Amino acid sequence: MKSSVLVSVLLATTTFVPAQSFAQSAPAGSVVSPQAGTPVEQRTDPAAQAEQQQEQVEISTPGGSGTGEDIVVVGRNVPNAVRATAAVVNVLSSADIARTGEGDIAGALQRVTGLSVVGNGLVYVRGLGDRYSSSLLNGSPLPSPEPLRRVVPLDIFPTNVIASAVVQKSYSVNYSGEFGGGVINLTTKAVPEKTFFQFGGSVGADTVTTSELGYVYDGGKHDWTGFDSGERKVPGFIKSAGANGTSLTGAQITALSNAKTTLLQQNNQIPANLSGETSFGTSADIGSTRVGVIAAAGISNTWRTRDTLQQSTDDVGGILTRDFRTVLTDNRSIINGLLGFGAEFGENKIRWTNLYIHDTLKQGRLSTGSTSNIGDVDGIQPFIVQNTSWFERQLIDTQLVGEFKFGDFALDTRGSYAKTERNSPYERQFTYQYNANVGDYTNNLSGLQSAAVAFSELDETLWSGQANLTWNVPFDRPFALSVGYAYSDTDRTSSRYTFRYQTAGNVALNDAVAQERPDYLLSDFNLQTYGIGLANTCVAPNCAPTYDASLRVHGAYAQVEGEILDGLRANVGIRYEDALETVLPGGGAGVSFAQTNLSRAYWLPAVTVTWNFASDMQLRGHMSKTLARPQFRELAPQLYQDFESDRLFFGNPFLTDSQLYNGELRYEWYFARDQKFNLAGFYKRIDNPIEAVAFFPAGSDTLQTGFANAPRANLYGGEVELQKYIPLDGLGGDFFATRRLVAIANYTYTHSELQVGDELIASPIQSNGTTASLRPANVLFQDGAALTGQSDHLVNLQLGIEDKASLSQLTLLFNYASDRVTNRGPVGGGGGVRLPDLIEKPGIRFDVVARQGIAVSGKQIEVKFEARNLTGTGYREYQTFSNGAEVDINRYKLGRVFTLGASVQF
Repeated sequence: MKSSVLVSVLLATTTFVPAQSFAQSAPAGSVVSPQAGTPVEQRTDPAAQAEQQQEQVEISTPGGSGTGEDIVVVGRNVPNAVRATAAVVNVLSSADIARTGEGDIAGALQRVTGLSVVGNGLVYVRGLGDRYSSSLLNGSPLPSPEPLRRVVPLDIFPTNVIASAVVQKSYSVNYSGEFGGGVINLTTKAVPEKTFFQFGGSVGADTVTTSELGYVYDGGKHDWTGFDSGERKVPGFIKSAGANGTSLTGAQITALSNAKTTLLQQNNQIPANLSGETSFGTSADIGSTRVGVIAAAGISNTWRTRDTLQQSTDDVGGILTRDFRTVLTDNRSIINGLLGFGAEFGENKIRWTNLYIHDTLKQGRLSTGSTSNIGDVDGIQPFIVQNTSWFERQLIDTQLVGEFKFGDFALDTRGSYAKTERNSPYERQFTYQYNANVGDYTNNLSGLQSAAVAFSELDETLWSGQANLTWNVPFDRPFALSVGYAYSDTDRTSSRYTFRYQTAGNVALNDAVAQERPDYLLSDFNLQTYGIGLANTCVAPNCAPTYDASLRVHGAYAQVEGEILDGLRANVGIRYEDALETVLPGGGAGVSFAQTNLSRAYWLPAVTVTWNFASDMQLRGHMSKTLARPQFRELAPQLYQDFESDRLFFGNPFLTDSQLYNGELRYEWYFARDQKFNLAGFYKRIDNPIEAVAFFPAGSDTLQTGFANAPRANLYGGEVELQKYIPLDGLGGDFFATRRLVAIANYTYTHSELQVGDELIASPIQSNGTTASLRPANVLFQDGAALTGQSDHLVNLQLGIEDKASLSQLTLLFNYASDRVTNRGPVGGGGGVRLPDLIEKPGIRFDVVARQGIAVSGKQIEVKFEARNLTGTGYREYQTFSNGAEVDINRYKLGRVFTLGASVQF
C-alpha cells in the first residue's frame, strides 16, 4: 500500500497547532526571547524545538484555510513545511529569528536567500526595490508611515512581535497583483499553552556614537518617549497660510516655538542605547472552546551619530559644486504594544489582533563647507548650516481573521483597519556665512544667509477585506478548487508647508543682529523691531503644499491545485484586478496642478508545477504575470526630506504602472529533517520600471531625487542555499556530547539591464503644472545599466554551535552585498550630459550573537550578547567619472555595536 502524508495545498490561513506547541509568546522589545510562553522544560532543548517548529510553524496568510488537513499526497514523504507548499517560499520560525539575535524583523529577514535591507528597514527581494514587494501582517495589508514608501519599513517590528515570517517569491493568485519580487507575510503570536509573564531589558553601546560628540536640542520634556509635550503644536495660522500660499507677519509668528526647537547644542557624552519590555499570556477552556489572550509592550531609546562627507557636482569632469562635512545625531524612540485574542471551537478558529507602534526620530544636524562659487576664507569654511528636525510616526492596526470548515468546504475570511500618521513639525534650517569684516559668521536673512522652517503632516487609512472559499473535491487524488474576492481602500492626506524668514522688503539685517545665535536671531524683539515675517516658499506650479491620494483595488480570483500523477502536482490560477489610483495636489485658489488618475484592469495568471521525483527531492517550475503601481509619494509634486539618506525627494504625476513577466525553475533536496540544499534560476521582464533619478532643481546646487519610467528592463539570476547540522558528540567529552554545529549559507546572483532608446518619457523635472515635460529616455537612462537598488551578489553565512540539552547558542553571522545603484545620475549643466549613476557600497558585515540560559530558583534567565558590525564597515554613496574623479554623495563611519540583554519568564 502506498504511503501517504498530509500536505497543505496552501499555507493554512491560521495554522494553530497542537497543545504542546501553542507555546508562543507575545512581543516585547529587542531582547526578550522569541521562545517566551514556551514551558522551560521545552525551551532547554533547541534542537527538539526546532524539529517541532519545522512541522508546526504558526502562519496566517490569505486563502486556503481548509486544505491543510484534508489533502493527501500519495506515495511521497514530505518532512518539511516549506517543501509542502505549492509556491517558492522561505519560512523564518521563532527559532530561526532567535538565532540571528536581531532586534527587528528587517534585520532577521536579510539572512534569507535573495533578500537585502536598504536604508531604514526596506526589504529588497532579489535586488528589486521595495515598490516591487509587499508586506502583510497576518495576511492583511498595512499602510506605511513613511511618505516616500507604500510598504511598511520592517525595522519598526520588534522580532518578538512575530511568530513567523514567510517570504514567498513566486506569485499565487490569492495575493494582490502587486507582486514583483515577492511578498513578506508576518504572523503575530497567538494563544499560549499556559499562563506566563515575562520581562527583560538591554543596554548597548556604539563605538562611533556612545560617549562621543553629537548635536542635540531641547525640544519637549517628553521627547525621550517619542511623544511631543505640546511644544511643537502647529498653530492654525500656519496651516491656513501654508494651504493658501500666503505669508505671515512678525506679530503673528511670535506664537511659534523658538529656543526649544531652534537652539542646537554640543553634547560630548551621547548616552547608551536602552530598551525594556514585558509580555503576558494566558489561555483557558470554556466548554468546548479554547480561548487565549496575549499582551505585550516594549520601549527602546537609541542613538546614532554620523560624521558625513557630503559632496555634489553637476560637472562632467566631477568638479565639486558643494563640499560639506555634516554631523547628524539621531535619537530614536520606539514604543510598541500588542493585544491579541484567539479562540478555537471544533475545526473553526478566530483571531483578533491589535497592534500599536509609535516610532520617533529626533535629529540634530550641523554642517560646514563651501560651494564652487564661494570657497574658504583664509582656511575658514564659508558656510555653517544648522538643522533641527522631529519625525514622528505611528501605526495602529486591528485585524479579525476567521477560519471555518464545513465538511469538504472551508471558508477563510479576514478584515482589517489600519491608520498611520507621520508628523514632522518645526523642520528648521539656518545658514550662516563667514563675514571677514566682523571676523564671525552672520545670518542677515538675505541672499545665501537664511532661516527656514517647514511643517509636514501625513494621515493614511487602509480598510481591507478578503474572503476565500475552498472545495476539497473528494477525488482519489488530492484536488482543491478555490475562489476568492479581495478589496482594499487606501486614503491619504498630506501637507508640507515651507516658509523662509525675511525682513520687510527683504532688507539685510545689520551685522550686530546677524551675528546672534539662531534663537536670539528669531526673538520676539527682533521679529517685531525689524519686521521679520514668514514668506511662503511653496510656490505653484512647482510645489504642491497639500495633496489627497487614494487607491481602491477590487480583486477576484480562481485557483485549482491537485496531483496530476504520482508525485506531480500543479497549482493554476488567474486573478482579475481592477484599480483606481488618484493623486490630487492642492495649492490655493486659482492654482492648478497635474493630477494623477490611473484606472487600469489586469488579468494576472500564475502556474506552478511541482515534481517529487524522489522521496527527498523535487523540482518546481513557475510562470506568472504581476504588476507594480507607482507609490503616492512618487506621484505627488511635494517635497519630502528622508532622514536616512538626508536627501529631498519630489514626485512625478505622470508615472504609470509597471508590468512584470516572471519565470523560475528550482531544485530542492531535503536530505534530512530541517536540512536542505536548494538551487534556483529566475527571470523577469519589466515593462515601464520606475527608477529613482537624481536632478538639480533650477537655480540650486542641492541634489534632489525624482522618478521616471524607463521603457523596459530584464532581470535574471540564480540562488543557492544550504542548511546543515553536524553532531559533535563524536569528539568525545561531556561538553560536546549534546552539542552540534549549525551551518546556513546562501548566495544570490542577480543581473539586470535597462533597455532604453530615444523614446519620449515624462521627465522627473516637470516645468509646468498640467502638461508633461518629455525627454528622450536615453538622456535620463543608460542602455544596459542595472536597476536601482540591485546588488549583483548577495551572500549570507551563519555558523554556530548550539546545545541540544540546554539553551546555549553561539552564532557567527556574515553578510555581503555588492555595489548597487541608488539613483540614476543627474543631467549636468553646460550641455545636458547625463552624469554617472550614484552608487552605494554596502560591503561586508560580521556579527556575533551569543545566547545562554541560566537556571535561578527554578526559573530560566536568558542572557544575550550581541556584537554587530565587527568589520567596522562604513557607508558610502558616490559617483565615479571617466577621468577617475570620485564624488562622495554620502560617506560616513558606522560603529561597532555591543549589546547585553537579559530576560526572565515566570
